[in-house]
Amino acid sequence: MLNGIHFILTYACNYTCDHCFLYCGPNSQGTFMLNQIKQILDEAVKIGSIEWIYFEGGEPFLYYPIMIEGLRLAKERGFKLGLVTNSYWATSVKDAEIWLRPISEIGIDSIDISDDFFHFGKEINNLAKNAKSASQNLGIPSCSINIETPTIEEGINKEHNKGTRVIGGGAMFRGRAVEKLINGLPTQPWDELTECPYEDLINLGRIHLDPFGNVQICQGISIGNAWKTPLSELINNYVPDNHPICSSLIRGGPSELAKRYNVRYNDSYVDECHFCYDVRLKLINKFPKYLCPRQVYGLDEE
Repeated sequence: MLNGIHFILTYACNYTCDHCFLYCGPNSQGTFMLNQIKQILDEAVKIGSIEWIYFEGGEPFLYYPIMIEGLRLAKERGFKLGLVTNSYWATSVKDAEIWLRPISEIGIDSIDISDDFFHFGKEINNLAKNAKSASQNLGIPSCSINIETPTIEEGINKEHNKGTRVIGGGAMFRGRAVEKLINGLPTQPWDELTECPYEDLINLGRIHLDPFGNVQICQGISIGNAWKTPLSELINNYVPDNHPICSSLIRGGPSELAKRYNVRYNDSYVDECHFCYDVRLKLINKFPKYLCPRQVYGLDEE
């Protein structure tokens, strides 16, 4: 049952992280307007099962006034609130408290703070530490998002007691991560990648909604556009077997998707996510309504 809506408040970000599966950066386009946020929150009420509203990006603090008002509107409607940030604004603990005080007054349930090598390198006293200290001082629940650089682990094949696999502390091999992080990593045969281990494409738990109206159940896989069809209708009318991408992924993962549409593929991939992303990128012009936005694939809108 759908219980969370994550607003991609903007695709813009002051960082250009290698692991970013949305290809966000300083030149990325797209930001919510306040009337659009109101529209989606009203639809969330209609859906009836939504508990959580998250604001993320990109970097949502880049559009601070809209983010604050969006949090207020969601709070008025009784939703639990969350934020995701890279804490670029936390130049000191005291400064961070100024940024966070209006948020603490609204009363949010979680602020998730990126704190890893991709954002801060080896810097120990980084901005995330300031943000977490300020959150604690103001009584805001916080947690760290720590994405590690992918590494190789030997000898994990239980059947043969040998082999290798990639362990990456949360790095997902789609978006910019495919461009930046896969070189030198071990791969698996394409025909062994027969499921989607990361997303429940049948019983949706949460969706990501972007400023262009794309309702994404996985980054880059859309079930429709909320500016053309009310969100509550898109959710209520979603039938996985009728979706040209999800139906194949459910039956046989990226291997089935590639075979169904006769897509050329490599002999092997790092994991299911990597294979799926490669196939979808090759199908993007065939299914522009379902494989969108192009931003997520590192492509310019046409």
